[in-house]
Amino acid sequence: MSTSVLRTADAWWVQTPTGAVRIDTAATTTRQLLADRDAIARAAAGSETVAVDSLSLVSPVTSPCRVVAQMTNFASHVKDSGMDPATVPLTFFRKASGSISGPQDDILRPAHVQLLDYEVEIGIVFGRDMPVGSDIAAENLTEFIAGLVVTNDVSARDVQLPKTQFYEAKSYPTFTPVGPALVLLDADELRRFGDLRLRLWVNGQARQDMTVADMIYRPVEALRALTRFQRMQAGDLLLTGTPVGTALSAPPKLAEIIGSLLPPKTKWKMFFRRQAENPKYLRDGDVVEAAIRTDDGAIDLGRQRTVVRYAR
Repeated sequence: MSTSVLRTADAWWVQTPTGAVRIDTAATTTRQLLADRDAIARAAAGSETVAVDSLSLVSPVTSPCRVVAQMTNFASHVKDSGMDPATVPLTFFRKASGSISGPQDDILRPAHVQLLDYEVEIGIVFGRDMPVGSDIAAENLTEFIAGLVVTNDVSARDVQLPKTQFYEAKSYPTFTPVGPALVLLDADELRRFGDLRLRLWVNGQARQDMTVADMIYRPVEALRALTRFQRMQAGDLLLTGTPVGTALSAPPKLAEIIGSLLPPKTKWKMFFRRQAENPKYLRDGDVVEAAIRTDDGAIDLGRQRTVVRYAR
């Protein structure tokens, strides 16, 4: 049975049907907490609760840590980007862990960023070290994956695209809201990974709504590829891609052909002029909500609510 772990500035908690039970642990990092499973189990059986709504939640994934992300990993998103899912390779990029923020924290847009986008993603939190060369298989996946979290891979598209600079565009402070809960899963629950539905709303309007059935590379394939070159440790985070519905989408074919004939400076000037008219990019005061769960509610990673704030 899944266990939902919450975190406040001064404590860790287990969410129960009647409220949150404080975990009696000296752990200050996610890595340390995952090594103290007995304390988590004791809290899950406890009865002294406080109301979850009374807690000021912060990210259940602590930093510093490694944050790795999969690129264009949902077929619908790949098609919307003008590519063929059958030819898209399994690729990764890094985000700075300083971008991690809480599930209720504001998303802060730097003054020089104009095209602020959202991407709801399932975050995998590692439960043990995964050295380069680790043997990853469906049978031992739960040895490496402790649990899952809701994440939002916030992106500055006007930094990302002309510079092909994913690291900067996705690493500004508050550009990775995480939580509300780190949901620890057993082997049977992890096998239901494909049943999870990712949803995101802006000001109550649905923008993204898709199940993992649309995902191209699942965790087994991703971890096999990642372990060829990247060491991961307990408490590190892997973002697994986003479905269709982001503000950014590929230009029509004719516009793409014409754009390819133009000098780069002219092409990008025209592109950003068109994108500036796109109402889907995040504006000052927008409320972004993201949630991930199975349709039957058996696995529920919770719902985060963040507000966009523009730097003045």
